[in-house]
Amino acid sequence: MTTPFTPPAGVPAAASGSPASGWLLGLGAFLIWGFFPIYFKAVDTVPPLEILAHRVIWSFVLLSLIISFQGGWGRVCRTMANWYTVLVLLSTSVIIALSWLTFIWAVNNGHILDTSLGYYINPLISVLFGMIFFGERLTRLQWTAMGLATAGVLLQLIQIGTLPLIALVLAVTFALYGMLRKKVAVDSLIGLLVETGLLLPAALGLLFFADTPTSSLVNNPLSLNLLLIAGGVVTTVPLLCFTASANRLPLSSVGFLQYIAPSTAFLLAIFCYNESFSPTRGITFLFIWVALVFFSIDALRRMGKKLN
Repeated sequence: MTTPFTPPAGVPAAASGSPASGWLLGLGAFLIWGFFPIYFKAVDTVPPLEILAHRVIWSFVLLSLIISFQGGWGRVCRTMANWYTVLVLLSTSVIIALSWLTFIWAVNNGHILDTSLGYYINPLISVLFGMIFFGERLTRLQWTAMGLATAGVLLQLIQIGTLPLIALVLAVTFALYGMLRKKVAVDSLIGLLVETGLLLPAALGLLFFADTPTSSLVNNPLSLNLLLIAGGVVTTVPLLCFTASANRLPLSSVGFLQYIAPSTAFLLAIFCYNESFSPTRGITFLFIWVALVFFSIDALRRMGKKLN
């Protein structure tokens, strides 16, 4: 799956369409991603692995309907005929499943702030991966941002004695996912369908063999079943909005919208779910926020140079 905060492979930098509608669609996509915790809190009586399985199954069903409507099964077959592409998508499907599972578990165990921190860190990890794996050179501002982010994480380690593992797992898996998806030229919807299709047997098997009160749809209340089925819509609709937005705006512009999602999750954690925001955690967030300011300034400079 294409994740929040990582532009999907195969999306052009800008295309036809109203820029105003592009901003609205992008805003809608990142707001939905930001409000994700509300959905997962609503199904927190279901074990995280089962929620993940339902998310895979119903996303696959909805995506299959969309691809059928678009007449895109020929593209799916061509994608599946390329063994290298399939191997890469198999890898990304496992990585994104780990991200999904980490996120679901974190939300349902009172760690929404940690997920927010992970999403804030993600762009910086992506830049770091660009340097390590693609030989990209970091600018002075990017190095400053990386240093501040590292200092924030180390401060928490020193003060609390633990690393923000949830945040780091989410940030690294999202960045790794985005890096691997760049290696295959696959449309975002086709790639998502193949990824969920590769996960589908495991998801079906998990629900079939699971021995929990919620593993059988027959025994569940209708309201819970509808919420679980809605996981496909919750997963797919913001991706469609994001793709449409990216087709109307430069990705550099869409990139600035990505901070809406972790900011929304941050506010939900503090004001709706009363998660503890200790001074040490606050300082860690402050370091990351300042790092992102430097990161954004660098991005704006790059945009200005391209326009000139």
